[in-house]
Amino acid sequence: MKIIAVVFALAVAVSGLPHDPVLTKLDSGLRHQYVEGADGLPVLADLWVKTSDVAEAARYNPLVHNQYHLFTAANPQVSQPLLNGNTALLEASNFNASLQTAVLIHGFQDTVISPFNSVVVAAYIQEDVNVIVVDWSTGASGLYTSAVLNTPTSGIAVASFIAWLSDASGASLDTFHVVGHGLGGHQAGIVGRNLGGQIGYITALDPAFTGWVTNDNKFQPDDGVYTEVVHTSAGLSGYLADLGQVDFYPNGGVDMPGCITQDCDHARSFHYFAESLVSGGFTGNRCSSYLTAMLGQCYIRGTLQMGGRDPKPGNEGIYYFRTYARPPFSRD
Repeated sequence: MKIIAVVFALAVAVSGLPHDPVLTKLDSGLRHQYVEGADGLPVLADLWVKTSDVAEAARYNPLVHNQYHLFTAANPQVSQPLLNGNTALLEASNFNASLQTAVLIHGFQDTVISPFNSVVVAAYIQEDVNVIVVDWSTGASGLYTSAVLNTPTSGIAVASFIAWLSDASGASLDTFHVVGHGLGGHQAGIVGRNLGGQIGYITALDPAFTGWVTNDNKFQPDDGVYTEVVHTSAGLSGYLADLGQVDFYPNGGVDMPGCITQDCDHARSFHYFAESLVSGGFTGNRCSSYLTAMLGQCYIRGTLQMGGRDPKPGNEGIYYFRTYARPPFSRD
């Protein structure tokens, strides 16, 4: 009878333990926050990392699951697959080591055919350039918390792929331009960091805000030779404060002209960037801080063009410019 009592007491004690214990917190703020899903609608995310989140993230192996799609002027619509370590496949492709290579990294719940990729690829291949679209949708799908956890591991794998591609083809790392949107914006920085800051040009387009304020893996100014960030939904879908060597806050970084949804604001970053690849424009006025940029009160001497195909090493600071509500967006 005494043994039965002890067993019963242990059962009660175990049942009192949390079924899915919390391991850490992505943010110091509210536990549940809304993030933007693939369809543009808000998704309620739990920013407390639980055992189940880690288990879900562990099922993603970027060395196996990530895919790399090459587009060039010779194959602008149908991609050619590239595999890390497969030199024969590389040699049979249209990859040209003498050209600039753009590497595109999508965001949360996006895929290889997401608007970010389709818009930017179409702009890039109007001239001779290698465009490699990274499909890390296996790691970017599911719960937001798990996607945040998968962002650094995918970034390490993409860095490994670029290192192999550079060695196998002879393409110099300073001819690479890594461009990421949302979670992909931070991942672009992680890629550069894992290549010793040698990537010539890194652009983060409205890098994610939720889960990244105190995250050590967020985008950093020295992730590449030249780093640039474009904020179009600052403090909402996109990061609030400056992150790169150069940060642009179009229209103050929030509420883009012509947009009535947060999803539209978030997407404007890659639409502005794509237009800059084709026609330039978007000349920013220098600001004293990101707060004055958000207010549009920028009177410091100096201007700089946003985006474009070529990096602008040696420049730094925060810039503001205005756009039209419809394309062409540039007022220049």
